[in-house]
Amino acid sequence: MSRIRNLQSATRNSSYHLSGIAGAGMNALAQVLLAQGCRVSGSDRYLDAGQDLEVLKKLRAAGVSLTPQDGSGVQAGLRALVVSTAIEPDNPDIVAARARRIPVQHRAECLARLANARTGIAVTGSSGKTTVTGMIGWTLAKLGADPTVVNGGVVLNWVDTQRIGNVRAGRSDLWVVEVDESDRSLLRFHPHWAVITNMSKDHFEFAEVRHLFKAFAGQAKHGVVGCYGAAADSEALHRLKVEFSFTGIRFAYQGVDFHLRLLGRHNAENALQTILLCEHLGFALPDISRALASFGGIQRRLECIGCRGGITVIDDYAHNPAKIAAAWAAVAPFFPRVLAVWRPHGFAPLALMLSELVQVFCTQARPADRIFILPVYYAGGTTQRTVTSQTLVEALAQCGVSAELVATYEDLLSRLKTTAQAGDAVLWMGARDPDLGVYARRFLAELG
Repeated sequence: MSRIRNLQSATRNSSYHLSGIAGAGMNALAQVLLAQGCRVSGSDRYLDAGQDLEVLKKLRAAGVSLTPQDGSGVQAGLRALVVSTAIEPDNPDIVAARARRIPVQHRAECLARLANARTGIAVTGSSGKTTVTGMIGWTLAKLGADPTVVNGGVVLNWVDTQRIGNVRAGRSDLWVVEVDESDRSLLRFHPHWAVITNMSKDHFEFAEVRHLFKAFAGQAKHGVVGCYGAAADSEALHRLKVEFSFTGIRFAYQGVDFHLRLLGRHNAENALQTILLCEHLGFALPDISRALASFGGIQRRLECIGCRGGITVIDDYAHNPAKIAAAWAAVAPFFPRVLAVWRPHGFAPLALMLSELVQVFCTQARPADRIFILPVYYAGGTTQRTVTSQTLVEALAQCGVSAELVATYEDLLSRLKTTAQAGDAVLWMGARDPDLGVYARRFLAELG
């Protein structure tokens, strides 16, 4: 406890500037720092482009000072400039920090310094980590543990007109944190408990993914749930039998029934990992069941945003083959036709996973289904652009899949309106681009 008090004393009233503050991980850190009594300012490319996103409005209302990303917010007296992996070395904020001899910290370094001093539960994995982090945080809060929760996605139970919804500031020593493997920053964390949801090729080749998660598992002080966890836990996941409907999932574990308002087998597996973790912490299964039953899900994780004219619109973050397969498999059984919208979230990941993406779309798409591919999302920086959305569309055509490239969102909306019919599900998928969810909701609204 003395270590925590010393950390709190050293942190309180410190000033931080966060470059790229609109990003999911960065805005979450901003909220954590505010809760620790820090002064927070930030900059973002969206501000420079004149886009005052909802998340920026909420940060401003919470007390964050926002500036252009031109170095003007990096002033003397800062404890650190905090950046994510997405920030280029020649960014004006970094240039200004170096000129003023202000330390530059990675987002994960700043968060790990806080989380490693607490009783930490760190959640990672190729897929499902955001949902599992939200599930664990919600469940522990309902069970009275009062955790601090730092998530990469918005928990629908927590979002409102004031709150972003991806952070819960608790008063106990228990912290639940989503940690990222894409830049290997998860290795900065040394939690009491690690949850590793699953492993698949995503940001790296599979052998490297496996090596990374194994190293992280070795840093857990008390135990691991999921990959590299106890054999009994793995057996429970393997034997899991789930009842599906479009209103939710049901399953039993150790004689206790669980019902969640979520879709898909993958969410049953997410829930079971939450159950196993909470059970390891000493909570009773009936209490865990009651808490999980009220979990509302994560924004843009198979989020059913509405139905009009018999057309159901679903918004999902799926950006790698495993997530696309899970989302499609969760939705398709309940609809005669799926109209899938997908936007690649970067040129490098599209090139890395092209063959797997072709395979998953060819495997999941039924003859009646249609796929609409948007151009690769590009947020700046240097990258090879030899593999594009057109490359994917051409590869899918060779497999006989009905896929087409749509150049703009306006073009997409026009094509969807003329194609969608009563009984269809329109499944929007993709990461990073904040406009995906916006246009999914606009499409629903314009159905009349």
